[in-house]
Amino acid sequence: MTAEPRSPAPQPASADATRPGERLADAVDARLPVLDGAGGLLRKAFPHHWSFFLGEIALYSLVVLVLTGVYLTFFFKPSMGQVIYDGSYVPLRGVPMSEAFDSTLSISFDIRGGLLIRQTHHWAALVFVAAIGLHLLRIFFTGAFRRPREANWVIGVTLFMLSLAEGFAGYSLPDDLLSGTGLRIAQGIMLSIPVVGTYVSMFAFGGQFPGEEIVPRLYSLHILLLPGALIALVTVHLILVVHLKHTQWRGPGRSNRNAVGKPFFPQFMASSGGLFFTAFGVLTLLGGLAQINPVWVYGPYRPDIASTGSQPDWYVGFLEGALRLVPPWETNVAGHTIMWNVLLPAIVLPGLLFLVLYLYPFAEQRLTGEWDQEHHLCDRPRERPVRTGLGAAGVTFYGVLLLAGGNDIVAATFRISINTLTWVLRIALVVAPILAFLIARRLCHGLLDAERERLEKGDETGEVRQTLEGGYESGHRPVDTFRPGAPSFPLTPGDGRTGTPSREHPEPARRNQ
Repeated sequence: MTAEPRSPAPQPASADATRPGERLADAVDARLPVLDGAGGLLRKAFPHHWSFFLGEIALYSLVVLVLTGVYLTFFFKPSMGQVIYDGSYVPLRGVPMSEAFDSTLSISFDIRGGLLIRQTHHWAALVFVAAIGLHLLRIFFTGAFRRPREANWVIGVTLFMLSLAEGFAGYSLPDDLLSGTGLRIAQGIMLSIPVVGTYVSMFAFGGQFPGEEIVPRLYSLHILLLPGALIALVTVHLILVVHLKHTQWRGPGRSNRNAVGKPFFPQFMASSGGLFFTAFGVLTLLGGLAQINPVWVYGPYRPDIASTGSQPDWYVGFLEGALRLVPPWETNVAGHTIMWNVLLPAIVLPGLLFLVLYLYPFAEQRLTGEWDQEHHLCDRPRERPVRTGLGAAGVTFYGVLLLAGGNDIVAATFRISINTLTWVLRIALVVAPILAFLIARRLCHGLLDAERERLEKGDETGEVRQTLEGGYESGHRPVDTFRPGAPSFPLTPGDGRTGTPSREHPEPARRNQ
């Protein structure tokens, strides 16, 4: 009897038979907790809405700033030592200037690609500050600063403040006539501090203005201390976003207990990566096509010269406007002169503005009784008329100050008296924010009333019917289309000052008191 041949038993696949990607993943995971540790992050859901891109634009602008800034450090000389210019820009040949200004001209005209990188760097700085400001406004108007995100709001406000300081430090480095005028104003602000102002100025400038130390010290702040603080705070901010989960708009299946959106990998990473390359490309196009800060037009800084029509970058324009609007108030106390016209607009006012921003989340939650509730759903601005009105008033206040920072340009362009314009802006600084608050609050109530009526009666069909009584009425159909965050049931009537979210949403926010 002969045995039938049997097929050999399948052998386990050898390590060589696996794909290279799998072998690499296994090798890395054997040494680092990549798959187990990052698995939760890769599957984490990120809600999707266009307004959420503002924070990402700020992040990617910071990346562009770091990349272009590293390139510029190879060629910039942070020194106020005097040299005679002998570069490619013929109109300034033979003119004495600082090494800082000389190296800036060299970057602009002699270094291959230098002007493109320098202008891209400047445009990225403007977009970075603007994106942070708009991101903060989005968080404010949607109530995303409430528990448990108060710490992230504080970090965001600090980032905004540091970005202003970082922008001013970089803007002042070329030592041109425009930035030198800004440093002269900064020195006047330092001198306005009672008692210690003179010492602060001498320490910052290393002696009498303009001194020899201000540019090297600003350079150290600009490339080391402030970027380090910004990157550290951005890292903490992102960690908190992941830990606390992203806020989302109300909608079917969305509540305070979940997050509905794209998984981090691969959908969110793909869309966010596309946004990064888009931001990088747009900033590069701006750097190559849109001229900004042409320092060779201004010339090197001289303490005895100030150019007319000098305008700072927009993010510090509100300080310039505040300085121009306050009357020349001074007080002599025990032989010391207190310059209220500089101290109040340049030190007290910014301090109060940032103090209000820091404290607002805690104050609102105390006043509304929401201190002990967690909020992961975004408010629509119309549902919080008081908060929206306060935000509109703040934006209007800032806008008036920004316009006042260019009152000389406005007066010259429209051929009006600068004194008359200054008084108009002084009055507007008080009246316009109040009007903005009242108008914004009224618009919110009007939108809520219109929305309530639409949900109760339905959308008009365009058909008109005659009733038995001889009158006419329009036909309606049930509402079947809703905007993000809009309720599908009528809102409850408010208390005259705010509205409450729809009853269909779990854990509705309480009304403002």
